[in-house]
This record gives sequence, structure tokens and C-alpha cells, in this order.
Amino acid sequence: MTTRAYAAARRTLSLVDKLYEINWGLVLLISLIACVGFAMLYSVAGASFSPWAGKQMIFFAVGLVLMIAAALVDIRWWLSIAYPAYGISLILLVVVLAAGHSALGAQRWLTLGPFELQPSELMKIALILALARYLHGLGVEDVSRPLRLLIPIVMIAMPAFLVLKQPNLGTTIILVADGFSLLFLAGLSWWWIAPAFASVATAVPLAWRFLLHDYQKARVMTFLNPESDALGAGWNITQAKIAIGSGGLTGKGYLQGSQSRLNFLPEKHSDFIITNFSEEFGFVGSVALLLLFTIVIGYGVQIAMAARSQFARLVAMGLVLNFFFYILINGAMVMGLIPVVGIPMPLVSYGGTAMLSVMFGFGLLMSVHVHRQVEIPRHSGGII
Repeated sequence: MTTRAYAAARRTLSLVDKLYEINWGLVLLISLIACVGFAMLYSVAGASFSPWAGKQMIFFAVGLVLMIAAALVDIRWWLSIAYPAYGISLILLVVVLAAGHSALGAQRWLTLGPFELQPSELMKIALILALARYLHGLGVEDVSRPLRLLIPIVMIAMPAFLVLKQPNLGTTIILVADGFSLLFLAGLSWWWIAPAFASVATAVPLAWRFLLHDYQKARVMTFLNPESDALGAGWNITQAKIAIGSGGLTGKGYLQGSQSRLNFLPEKHSDFIITNFSEEFGFVGSVALLLLFTIVIGYGVQIAMAARSQFARLVAMGLVLNFFFYILINGAMVMGLIPVVGIPMPLVSYGGTAMLSVMFGFGLLMSVHVHRQVEIPRHSGGII
């Protein structure tokens, strides 16, 4: 630790201290990945900032301010609002089912004047905060006790059920993955984890029969055999594979992607934007982008390990894993390794709520870094 950082840890951090402590290298990496997104949105619109690239730049600029502002807030304040944030997000999920805006067969948005809010994106962050606060108050041996474990399971299940009803299978998967990853990191025994996997496997036939919608079942069948209906249900994944494969080793060159420019690619500005990147920059460009993502994740893990409080460590790791699951699911989806579930590539795909949510998450990660020397007492029980 530098002399300045040590001195800052011994007293209340001033605004100047906090700005100095922000990991500006990570900010630069995030901005670089976002610039890749701007370039791709410009490309898929036929070399035009309208309708996506220009708006995405505005979203990012607002998100950057939000990220820095969140980083300057004391980590103890984020702990104090964790439960209220979770409660508000849960209420918004109920409201969106009752009076939300529908698009592409899903009811996921709330219309607020000229803006559209997707509450499920807010819930990803709120769930991490709330679980981290609850688990912060438990010892490692307490996490696996049935009565203690029931509360976080309910905290995960309620938003997962509401999001699945929208329907939004991709976000449901991420919520469940985020939640149980935090339980594992907090010390959940393998005696619970193994039966949980067995229960999920047992529940798959029931989910297929009673929970999945027809279009979701079609996506699974298309995943298993996309060539069976290449011009219908298999169109999306077939065209995505063609775009990725046609890029070859080094790609066709910027603005030269034929699949997007001829409108073969589905959702080319959102879920499938990475296929256009692969077509234009090839295998080399794709590996370079994945390397940037890997470095960001590495920064996040390092920040989590340096934090002195359990709450801060769990928040940081939860946010890093949330970011990782975004990348993993979107990348596997567009390559045909898993069924299409509608998850964007973070910082690259178009979307205002998704961009602001990701940037706010990075702001919380920065707050953990800035306040890494802050110690938060552990309390008995999960309700602090």
C-alpha cells in the first residue's frame, strides 16, 4: 500500500482522496470496450450514428457519471440501503407484470415518459447487494444451516419467478446463478450444493411442461437441431453462425460485414451484435475482445480480494460474476452452444437500461476499491 493510501485508510477519505483512489486503469478498459460497441452500432446501421450509436454514446456518458458518483459513496451506505433497494426492485417487477410495456412477445419494460425502464436489470444489482448484506452477518458455519439458508433462497426465488413470468429466461438464469454463486462464496456446504443440482435436473421436465412458453421450447428444439428449420425457427442461430464463420482469421474489415448490412442478422444491434464484430474482425479480433473482458474480470477479482469487509468482498465478487455470466451466456448463445435466451453482450449491445445497470455495477465495484480499508463489523444474524 502506498503512503498516501495508508494515510487515507487511517482517516475519513476526502473527495480528493476518493478520486485519487479510483482505479482509472479499469475505467479506461471499460471505456475501450464501450467504444467497440459504438463502432459496431455505427457499422450495423450502415455507417450511421442513427438510430443506435449516437444514443448509446449518451447512455455511456450518463453511465460514466453514474459510475464515478457511485464509486465516491461510502461502502457502508450501500450496505444500509441494500434491503430497501431489493424491496423497491421487487415491487417494480410486480408492477411490470401488471402494467408493463410489451415488445417482441415479452412484457419487461415500464414506460416513464420518454424513457423505458427494465426492472429486471435493476434487480440483478439489488439482489447482489441484499444477499451480500444478509451473508455478511453470518459466519461460515451458519450459511449451511437450514433456517438461515431458507431466507436467501426465498430472496433469490421471488425475483426469479417474477422475471420468468415476463417471460425472460436469460435474466432468470443470471439471477439464480448470481444468487447461488454468492451462497457458495459465503461458505455453503457441498452437502447442499450436490442435492441442489440433482433437484434442478429433476425439475427440468416439470419446467418444460408447466413453465416454459412455446417460443422458449422452440428455441431449445432449434438449438438441438437448427438445420431442421433453417428458414424459420433456426434462422437466427444459422445466420449468426454464418456471420461468425465468414469472418475467418482476420475478418472482412470494418464496415464490410455483409450479413448485417444485408439485414440477414437478427437483432443485429442487441443480442447478436458480437456476430457482426466477428464477421468484420475475425478470430483475432474476437480473441482480443475476450482478452479485454478477461482483464476487466481480473481487475474485479483483485478488488474483491483486497477488501477488508465480508460485505464488500461479496458485493465485488457478485458484480464480477454477474458481468462474467453476461459474457458467457451471450457468447455461447450466438455460437449455438446454448439455446437463444436474449442476453446482451455487456457494454457492446445496444440498450439504455442494460448500459446504465452495468455502469452502476462497476461504480459499486469502484466503491469497494476506494473503501477497501473500511472495516464493517459482523453482526449475529443476517438482518443488520
